[in-house]
Amino acid sequence: MTEPGSTSTRTAATPSQSGSGSVSPAALAQVVADILAGRHPQRAAALATVVGRSGSAPQILGARMLVIPEGEGTRNLGTVGGGAIEHQVEQACRQVLRSGRSRVVSANLVRDLGMCCGGAMEVFVEFIQAQARLIIIGGGHVSQALGPMARTLGFEVLVLDDREDMLADPAFEGLERLPYDADELADAVPNLGANDFLVIVTRDHARDERALAQALELPHGYIGMIGSRRKVHTVLARVLRRYDERDRPRPDMGRLRAPVGLALGGRTPPEIALSICAELVAWRHGGEGKAMSIVEEAAARAGSVASSDD
Repeated sequence: MTEPGSTSTRTAATPSQSGSGSVSPAALAQVVADILAGRHPQRAAALATVVGRSGSAPQILGARMLVIPEGEGTRNLGTVGGGAIEHQVEQACRQVLRSGRSRVVSANLVRDLGMCCGGAMEVFVEFIQAQARLIIIGGGHVSQALGPMARTLGFEVLVLDDREDMLADPAFEGLERLPYDADELADAVPNLGANDFLVIVTRDHARDERALAQALELPHGYIGMIGSRRKVHTVLARVLRRYDERDRPRPDMGRLRAPVGLALGGRTPPEIALSICAELVAWRHGGEGKAMSIVEEAAARAGSVASSDD
């Protein structure tokens, strides 16, 4: 089930030319727009733009090259001049794709790169990505509170559940919904990436375990699973035991938060949803999730100032 006007179709026409310079500026701009809107199979890319030049630099101001992840490598659209400078910029783009942080590349084409054309160039390499996406696996009460709340925080929200009657709940109005079971994540969302957040809140422990086992195999930035401490110990032990029994390296557990959410003390579905959203926001912005109050510090300082005034 997909809400009318939602973005369940995530394919977009992209230039098929293999040459980096064979795409028009308009076509490149369309690909950038599709990535930002979540319509492209890839949800992130590195966009290189010539922002400074002098002498006989090989490209004009504003020339752009887009580097998109593709399989184990990348694909280029557009050009910033070819040769050694383009190779250097391409390497910078790959670094930006890994780090998620934009940067500037400056080079003297003769002194630094040995190019005979001379001159100098400055290229801004920008990390671009679609809106952060929250994929909620499970359509129960917590999900019904979490989806709308996350949307107000700027997340694109997708809800997965094999029960279409649950997906039809009015709480999900305006959200994208797809009828997939807990262990069908790879089929439901084939273009997962570092800007995707997964929260597992299914209707039973077995489904949570199946969802987690598959999620750990897929690329994304964050996984959260609801449950008691006992449940988390049990599920993780069973999932990780399968890796050990098959002599496979364990997956990156640094992405996993279980039980999901910050310790706010609430127990109702909206309170649990709030604790999950608080953790999602902290994760996105590198926050610690601690209280910001400085009352004790301010009161102590006020007391010392009063004493010095005496």
